[in-house]
Amino acid sequence: MRTVVALAFLGVLSTPCLAQEMSPNFLKKEPYFLSPWSVVYVDNGTCGVGKVLKVTGAMGALRRKKVCVPMGPEQASRVVAIP
Repeated sequence: MRTVVALAFLGVLSTPCLAQEMSPNFLKKEPYFLSPWSVVYVDNGTCGVGKVLKVTGAMGALRRKKVCVPMGPEQASRVVAIP
């Protein structure tokens, strides 16, 4: 009985962790292989301060789609511009 109560208690405590908003992970360089229609965010400095490169995979001989998009406010606050 104690085990069931302990597991239920741990389950209640771990529930708020699941509700946290996930921030995207930024890669430092663009991957060589990228499956079609998959999206990665690359922070290699080509788009300027506060922006990252959004790369969308393509099929066959088609080229990848690359667009500079603004970071979220929580990620942009961590970026420091070095002159």
